[in-house]
Amino acid sequence: MPRQPRLDLPGIPQHVVQRGNDRQPCFFEEADYLRYLQELKELALRRHCAVHAYVLMTNHVHLLLTPAAVGQVAALMQSLGRRYVRYINDHHHRTGTLWEGRYKACPVDRDSYLFHCYRYIELNPVRARMVDDPDGYRWSSYGANAHGSLDPLVTPHPIFLALGRDTPSRQTAYRELVRQAISDDDLAAIRLHLQRQHALGTDRFRAAIEAQLGCCAGPAKIGCPRKRMESAL
Repeated sequence: MPRQPRLDLPGIPQHVVQRGNDRQPCFFEEADYLRYLQELKELALRRHCAVHAYVLMTNHVHLLLTPAAVGQVAALMQSLGRRYVRYINDHHHRTGTLWEGRYKACPVDRDSYLFHCYRYIELNPVRARMVDDPDGYRWSSYGANAHGSLDPLVTPHPIFLALGRDTPSRQTAYRELVRQAISDDDLAAIRLHLQRQHALGTDRFRAAIEAQLGCCAGPAKIGCPRKRMESAL
């Protein structure tokens, strides 16, 4: 079965998830989390990807990032995966794969949908009942986004910057936003679009992606552009 093409456009945020193989742990001790973040920061700079939000869970990772050029997210994730697996296998005296196949990613509309993903990512530890409040989880971007904690990995998205006229007002607005519950419908939509790697946003957003890429950005429907094929002649 052919691989689904990536919906990859410069300047369009992507929600990325990568899971441990068979849902097994991919972080075993504090040093592992620190090493992953170090590698991610270096590669995000090299590949010109702005990281807006992240969470490192025990057996998977969520990232929200915007690439400056086509193919940069894939290049980042491939390099990051290889580096981190090499480190884990050497450090923990293990062999074999760590990740469950390819990472999954979906483009995200920059309106309210982007904040749905911010909140979805940073509230992961709360939904998993690891902490009662996102403040209590160390391995996420919540401290940087909500309180201004020093985190050189995090680059605020322009939509985030528009939350207030200055840093304190933006952080206050963001904390209030995170306190608002994500509806079950929004949770289901984020999970479904990420699993299927469909564009998450309005019909207009999806249509714009389909027009630029010439392929479907969601469930097939009448009039959806067909994938361009080279002539066999």
